[in-house]
Formats: sequence, C-alpha cells, structure tokens
Amino acid sequence: MLRSAAPLAEVVRGDLVESVHLGHLVTLNASGEADLVVGDASTVIWPRSSVKPFQAVAMLRNGLTLPPRLLALGAASHNAEDFHLAGAREILAGVGLDESALRNTPDMPVYPPAAFAWQELGNGPASITQNCSGKHAAMLATCVVAGWDTATYLDPAHPLQVAIRETLLELTGDDAADLHVTVDGCGAPLFSTTLVGMARGFGRLAGAPAAAPGSPEALVAGAMSSFPEMVGGTGRDATEVMQAVPGLVAKDGADGVYGAGLPDGRALAFKVLDGSPRPRPAVLVSALAALGARDLPGADGAALDRVSRTPVLGGGEPVGEVRAAFGPGFAA
Repeated sequence: MLRSAAPLAEVVRGDLVESVHLGHLVTLNASGEADLVVGDASTVIWPRSSVKPFQAVAMLRNGLTLPPRLLALGAASHNAEDFHLAGAREILAGVGLDESALRNTPDMPVYPPAAFAWQELGNGPASITQNCSGKHAAMLATCVVAGWDTATYLDPAHPLQVAIRETLLELTGDDAADLHVTVDGCGAPLFSTTLVGMARGFGRLAGAPAAAPGSPEALVAGAMSSFPEMVGGTGRDATEVMQAVPGLVAKDGADGVYGAGLPDGRALAFKVLDGSPRPRPAVLVSALAALGARDLPGADGAALDRVSRTPVLGGGEPVGEVRAAFGPGFAA
C-alpha cells in the first residue's frame, strides 16, 4: 500500500507546503471504467463504515422493510443527535426489541454537543449512542423478520453476515478468493474490498434508482440522498455533500476511507494512507469535481466549496489551507 501511494492532499502554511497526505483514489465513468487514478486502484483496503450502504442492501434482500428515513439511519455513522437516537429506538421497537439487544461497542456520541448533553443527563458510553447503532438496530430487525437468532448476529457465520458478504462481493465485483475478514470498531464483521471494487459498488448503488427502480439498491440510494441528515448529521461532510448534489450517495469511513456515486453511475473511492480525517473534505470535493458533480442540475457549487475548506490556523487565524493534490484547479 505504501510503495504505490501518491499525494492526495497538501497542507499549506504560509507560502510553503508543510505536510503531504498520501493515498489512493479512483474515479469511474458511468460505464465503470477508470477516468482518474491516483496511486493504485487495485489496493486492498478495509472499507470501514463506507461499506454500510452495501450492508443495508443485504438486509433489504433478506426481508427488512423500513421507511426511507430509518433506512438511511441503517446505513449511517450518525452523530447521536436526538433524532438519530429516536430513529434507532424506533427501528428496534418495530420488531419488539429495545436497545438492550444491541451488541455494538458502547461509546459516547461523536458530535460534541450531543456528547455534552448526554453526559449532562448522567450517562456514559452506551451502544445506542455509538455511531453505528442505526446499522445494528437494522441488523437486529432483519434477524427478527428472517427468523434468525438475534443474540449471535455479529458472528461471521451468522446467516446475516453471510448474506452481507455475498452482497458485498456482488456489488464490488471483487474476487472471493482475495477476501480478508476482521472485526470493525463497532464489533461487526468487516470484509475487505479493493478500492476500485468499492467505487464500482457505489456506482451501482447510486445508479440504481434510474437503472433498477424499486430494487434494494435503489431503495438504499434514495433513502440516503433524501435523508442525508440521518446518514451523518450536523457538520458532517457526507451529509453536506449529499445536500449539495441531488442524487449523490456518499459514505465516509474511519481511517481516511470514502466512497460516493452519482445518479448516472459515475463513482469514486479513496483511502488516505495515514488514516487522517483532515484531508478528507478537500479530497472528496476535488474528486466530485473531477467526476462532474458540479455540473449536475441543482448542484450547489458554493456549498461544495464550503465543505472543501479546511483552514490551517496560526494564532487562531487562517494562514493556509488543506488542498487536494490532484484534479481541477491543482497546480503542482
């Protein structure tokens, strides 16, 4: 992974480049062919939470039914704002469960105001406030509908996780022989993908409302793009870019991973080598520009510009910026 990495972003302070974030990135056209490659598109990665939309597709294929707002939460890494917590509890209550059934790792809300409010109530880390609780609630709901055991739903051999594995391989087009398996931060099984495979999956997902209306892929894509606040929340780049580009499906992942797709099937995926979230907004927006997202009807270029800006501070004032090291507008 290191030998083939290339610059994705530069950190500029004053008139000097202070730091460089290396990584891998690929954009695909609507036919699934690579248009832009930075680094190595065949790099094998842990997709982390960027895989959640594909997990949601597997759940729908196995009987889960949720309204779009709650389906978007099932593919979320949420802030644990009040409406996120209410949504996760609603998913559980719909199948006769409560939050005691959740097996995801207890944690505090990732959104500081939500974490402060939670602590003010005398609470500590909990499964319901961990950012994956919407996904885990949807997993449990799927198990109830399918007649599967709910206590062991995180076992890699559980029928739910087997279905997720098969769906992931189908959507990414990756080779099952090259699949790696580990455990994600929330405790769920995590399957590897290639970078280009993840981009293929996002292209198929985002293009499904036009290509296969009513399919599980189309339902997940429509839910995420219609309710982006459920996918992340206040101040989250995935939420803000989906609000800025109609029909865009975007999902962040830990350790510098991102996947996104446009309604015609164009797609992108990237992995920041050092796992830092700092360059992610600039890389994402530059990659979207390279895909032509700004030219889509209704796209808000000013909102994308706001997402892309990560200032470098000196004395509390901007003295530089984090900028993408590729794509439109970059001058080496």
